[in-house]
Parts: sequence; structure tokens; C-alpha cells
Amino acid sequence: MSEQATFQLSNRYAQLGSEFGQQIPPHSVTNPFVFLWNDSLADELGITPENGIRLTQRAEYFSGNRLLPGSEPFAMAYAGHQFGNFVPQLGDGRAHLLGDVCDSLGNYRELQLKGSGPTAFSRNGDGRYAMGPAIREFIMSEAMHALGISTTRCLSVINSDETVFRETPQRGSIVTRVAASHVRVGSFEFFAARGNYPALEKLADYVIARHYPEITNDTSDRFVQLLDAAMQKQIALIVDWLRVGFIHGVMNTDNTALSGETIDFGPCAMLGVYDRETVYSSIDRQGRYAFGNQPTIAQWNMARFAETLIPLVDKNEEKAIDKVSEVISNFPQHFINAFHRMMANKLGIFRTDETSKKLIDELLELLQERQLDYTISFNWLTRSLSSTIAKQQALKDFGNWFEHWQHHLEQQPQSADESQQLMQKNNPQVIARNHHMEAVLASCLETGLPDAANDFLDVLRSPYELTDKTALYQDAPSHGDRDYKTFCGT
Repeated sequence: MSEQATFQLSNRYAQLGSEFGQQIPPHSVTNPFVFLWNDSLADELGITPENGIRLTQRAEYFSGNRLLPGSEPFAMAYAGHQFGNFVPQLGDGRAHLLGDVCDSLGNYRELQLKGSGPTAFSRNGDGRYAMGPAIREFIMSEAMHALGISTTRCLSVINSDETVFRETPQRGSIVTRVAASHVRVGSFEFFAARGNYPALEKLADYVIARHYPEITNDTSDRFVQLLDAAMQKQIALIVDWLRVGFIHGVMNTDNTALSGETIDFGPCAMLGVYDRETVYSSIDRQGRYAFGNQPTIAQWNMARFAETLIPLVDKNEEKAIDKVSEVISNFPQHFINAFHRMMANKLGIFRTDETSKKLIDELLELLQERQLDYTISFNWLTRSLSSTIAKQQALKDFGNWFEHWQHHLEQQPQSADESQQLMQKNNPQVIARNHHMEAVLASCLETGLPDAANDFLDVLRSPYELTDKTALYQDAPSHGDRDYKTFCGT
């Protein structure tokens, strides 16, 4: 095999111009080694020995000690509303965009190192990433991908001899994040706040070409279309989060990706007992990003995106505001339609009507009132269509509602088997439960070995199937997880 690598990155975002960020190399680390590696994702991206990336080179390339062919590392500039407060400059303070590559399906994916050293945007930070949060991001992003949810993914966790000081000293890690792109609402806010409308238009056209090529109208109307298309992706994403009980924890505009992917797995967690007001993030003291608030926040974030597009939509500001306001005002109806369709699927209902919507609303009230586990409850309901034991449990939990639901299913032209199959596709058998996540992280940190993480990942990568190891991770925490807290990891 030739020593010359055939794997090659391009740098389409960095080529937009120096005002979009800082060209800067990662900082090297001492003794990097592979802790977690995503074989299937590497194959998709062509990061293989056959393409010149030898196994022995992985740690050097994905720690930032050595640059991949074609890479011109770039720290992206962006702003953002954090917990509702606008910060005019944030940017990649510990990340380097290496470039993008066309994957095996013909889609361009960006590779970004996270924890690869300080940049101009570090704001006195050390630019590093601790081992615990790095492992969490790898596991959570893979779990979300397996659940069928649009998400950034992790190619690797590379550890080193560097020490990172957070709540306690930890080994330093570098994550390679893979995304359709890393452009956020905050990227648009950065240029809008500076009145840099040429750069704003260049960014908008870049996003249209990359994520919404169906928008071909070469007039100002394309920016209204962009707003609507991005909003639809956010609605689909949030509905999917609610389907599996995912709580992002920090839905700031700088964490709202224009690709519609889930990005930033710092203080995220999974819902146990159903409660719309559940908050696990230690920094969300007011409950802004509670489980049930996520749709409202998504609309708020899209409204901030709409504001940045006003100068591009129409020279007449009043007309521009009217156009973008009309799009944003449609968010609630689009969301509730998508939400009811999703919940109907979870209940094996093929057609949403007023009766099914009433059943959905009543079930959610019962889950809330009776403090029932979200994932386990839907598993009982799914199994109740073929198991007497599960039916008895569901009757105990839901009483008359259960009988009304079964009667509704009987009125459908589809069979009970078809209803159950629909439910099985939408209700995971297993999720990345918080207490199991913490146990896995503790084991990895204590032993310095990835075994616990790999065992967990083996199950999480088949969330809709019962394997011989699924039961090890299905249980709810014995004392509940209301006091559980997550941290942003910075």
C-alpha cells in the first residue's frame, strides 16, 4: 500500500473568508492514544487503512498532533443567546474545524476536533475537554443516532497524558465530532449584530446550498424559504426528542444547528418519570430548558434566526418583518400536528383524529399524575397487545384509559399485530438512562479502560431490539432520578 494517503479533506466553510473565524492549528498533546473509536462511522467517511489512514496513525491525526491531508484547521466565529441573554461573540473556544469530506452516501460531513486547545475565542479557557464529558458525548450521540434521531456523531475519543482541571482533575480528551455542518443560529447572529450584511448573505447562501438545495429561487424570497425549511427541521428534531424522552439541557441559539442535527451533549439527560417540568442541568436554575419547554424554546430560537434574516428578506423593514413573522407564527400548529402524529405512532394509532388526540392528552396527564416512567410505560403498552402479563400491568397503571385505547385500536382497519409493529418502531426498549451513564463513566474514569462504555454502546446501538444484554440497562433507578444533575463539562 502506498504511503500517500488518498483520504482528503476540503475546507468549504473556511473558504468563506477570514471574517468567519480564525485559521489556527490544534495544540499538540503528550502521548495520545485511542480510547473509543467508531468503526462504522470511520468506514462511512473513508477513514480506513485502504485510504491511507493507518491504524497506528489514528491517535496522532485525531488528537490534532498531525493534520489530515487537506486540512486547514479553523475556529468558527459565532454569537448566541445563552439562557435568553445575547452574547455578541462566542466562537469555537476549544474546537478546530478540520474540514469536510464526502461520505459513502455522497453527503458532505464536517470533522471537528473538540478539546484541541485554545483559540481566539477561548475567553481565558484552557481549550481542553475532560475525559468524562468526552465519553458522555460519544455514547449519547451514538445512542441518538441508533434511535433514528438527527444528530452529530463522534468518530473518536482520544486520550492523552494531559490533565484537565474541572470539579476534579481528569485526564484530557479530544473528541472528533462529525456533523452535516457546524453552522448555528448564533453564526447568523454574529454577523447580524455587526451589521455585516454581505457576510450574512454569503452565510445564508452557503447554508441553502449545503442543507436546502431545493431552494433555488434566486431572489430575496429564498431567505423566507430558508427560515421555513430550517423551522420544519427544528420541529421534526424536537418532536423526536420528545418521542424518546431526551432533554437537551442547554438549548441556546449557539447550540441550534441549521442542519437540524442535535449538537452539544454537555448537560443532556434522559427523562425517567414523566414530568414536563423535569430539569437535570445544574446550570438551568430557572427551568428554561425543561423537558416540556423544549418546543417553546425551539420557536423562540427560530424567532431569533428570523430576526437575523430581516435585512436580507426585504429592503423595506416593515415588509420583511411581516414575512418572517408569518412563518414563525405557524410554528405552534406545525408542531402540534407533528407531535400528535408522533404520539399516535407510539400508541399504534394509524390515523390522528379528535378521539386519538384526546387519548394522547389523557395519557400524558396520567403519566404526569401517577409519576410513571416514560419509557417503561410505553413498553408495557406495546407488549400489552400480545402479552397477558403486560396487559395486566397496563390495566393497573392506566385503568379506564387503557380500555378506551384498546377499543380505539379495535376500530382501526389495521390489525393488532400491525399496531404493535408500529409501536415497536417508535418506542425504544432501552435508552441511555442517567444512572447507567454515570456508572459507565465512573468505571471508565476509575479503570482507564473503555470496556464499560463499549458494553453500554453494544446495547444502545440496538435500542428497538431485545438482545441478551438489553435487560442489564432497562431498569429505572431504584430511588428515582429527580435529584440527578448534569454539568456542561467546560
